[in-house]
Amino acid sequence: MIRIPVEASRNYEVLIERGLLDRAGTEVRAATRAGSAVLVAGENVWPLYGARVRRSLEEAGLRVLSFVIAPGESNKTLETYGSLLRFLSENRLTRSDVLIALGGGVTGDLTGFAAATYQRGIDFIQIPTTLLAMVDSSVGGKTAVDLPTGKNQVGAFWQPALVLCDPDTLRTLPEEEYRCGSAEVLKYGVLGNAVFFEELLRTPIREQEEHVIETCVTMKRDIVRQDEFDRGLRQLLNLGHSFGHAVEACSGFRVLHGQAVAIGMALIARAAAAKGICTPETRDAIVEGLRRTGLPTETEYPLAELAAAVSMDKKLSGSTMHLIVPVEVGRCETITVPLAAIPGWLRAGGVR
Repeated sequence: MIRIPVEASRNYEVLIERGLLDRAGTEVRAATRAGSAVLVAGENVWPLYGARVRRSLEEAGLRVLSFVIAPGESNKTLETYGSLLRFLSENRLTRSDVLIALGGGVTGDLTGFAAATYQRGIDFIQIPTTLLAMVDSSVGGKTAVDLPTGKNQVGAFWQPALVLCDPDTLRTLPEEEYRCGSAEVLKYGVLGNAVFFEELLRTPIREQEEHVIETCVTMKRDIVRQDEFDRGLRQLLNLGHSFGHAVEACSGFRVLHGQAVAIGMALIARAAAAKGICTPETRDAIVEGLRRTGLPTETEYPLAELAAAVSMDKKLSGSTMHLIVPVEVGRCETITVPLAAIPGWLRAGGVR
């Protein structure tokens, strides 16, 4: 088993091992003092793994309740969040109990936010079943729900008590979702690990899943340790996200998060090259890496529409925005630009 310790306002471990779902109860028992657990899962994940995880938890002596949600970003709302809170209250969950998120990033974000706010804070555990959640969203303590005006507009920093990654769950992940996770994996290479980026081009992720998860989680762990509350260094993890979130919003979330991040990375790489921040060779390496992984690198949404969506992004600071820009593969920097300059950056990235 791979164990990665995470040091934050609450210390915890990320465990990576095939077959780990069957020991979920034992690990939950070791990490918390809970008597009851609420297992939160999406409608698509519950039939695959819900009964298996529930059985493991019950065998460890926990009282287990389940809360199943509709899948997809469009359901990461205040309404779903409110329904979960009412469920917890009606079933008399206390601060000594635990919430468990079984699924992808939407489930983890929603469950984590409910945990952060229910009775001013209750433990929660992440059991990610998507590549994207394993390598990125399950670690670091960002929790949130969306508003009609934008993604992740309401949330809290709330670290999990434990993260359990069982790569065997990736066998049932649809190919489109797997590629979405690949976008976040490539992001880590572009962000700060050129050797890893080259490894990803030589060897498919499916042939090195444990190594990929461990590398990405370790990189994120190191950044979170230095900037847990996203005031400086951690903003680098937003590479591709500012423009990507705008693409998601314009699509009504029909474009999946990983697809949007890939588009956002391609746009910012082209803009960086156009502005002389990186070389054309760096731009081409990033765009080609995304294409070879089967990810989109273009958007048909018009400039004005995307710029308006960017203006609603939560990463705005007053009338400025922090853009994460590649300097070379393996090194990025943060550039602060006025909101009025965003259309120019989008245009330089190829948006018309």
